[in-house]
Amino acid sequence: MIRTMCPNRRMVVLSGVFGAAMVAGLFKDSGLANAADDPELAKRFKDLSQNGNSTCSAKFTESIATMPAMSRITGSCCSPMEMKRYVEQVNGLTKYRAIAMIPSDPYDIPAGIAQKMIPYYDTKLTGDEQKAHDYAMANSEEKGPCCCPCWRWKTYGGLAKYLIHEHDFTGKQIVDVWDLSDGCGGGM
Repeated sequence: MIRTMCPNRRMVVLSGVFGAAMVAGLFKDSGLANAADDPELAKRFKDLSQNGNSTCSAKFTESIATMPAMSRITGSCCSPMEMKRYVEQVNGLTKYRAIAMIPSDPYDIPAGIAQKMIPYYDTKLTGDEQKAHDYAMANSEEKGPCCCPCWRWKTYGGLAKYLIHEHDFTGKQIVDVWDLSDGCGGGM
């Protein structure tokens, strides 16, 4: 059975033979069948899309603080991943590789990075910094760092404040990071 859990996305429940056929169709339609251009990325996609541990629950958010820093938070939390979008995201995030706090894969995040980003969520920004944050909230695809107030919301909300405060990111740059880092699943 496959189930989406995010309150701001439609609930999808697939089970039995019909569910298995639908999942196979999702992988085919998502571009997995055409991923021969980058077999390693296709392998990562398959593993992350089938073996994720991420959920939108408050309990999961709280558990991040106690995870070993080297453990991984994997997979989507709300909708099935799509290969075409995943490739776009991973390729797009390469421009930020000089900033260690920006995960290079939105579906495979080291717990240690999430543990560092979450406390920034409560950072108070200056007036100009807050304007950049407000711009990002109004203009990102999800109207925030994620589709619902889950661990990703706090993690990427904290990342935005860190990037604005420590790296002088503009609101447009935050929108780019958030849109490329959307780990809710599905396409844009």
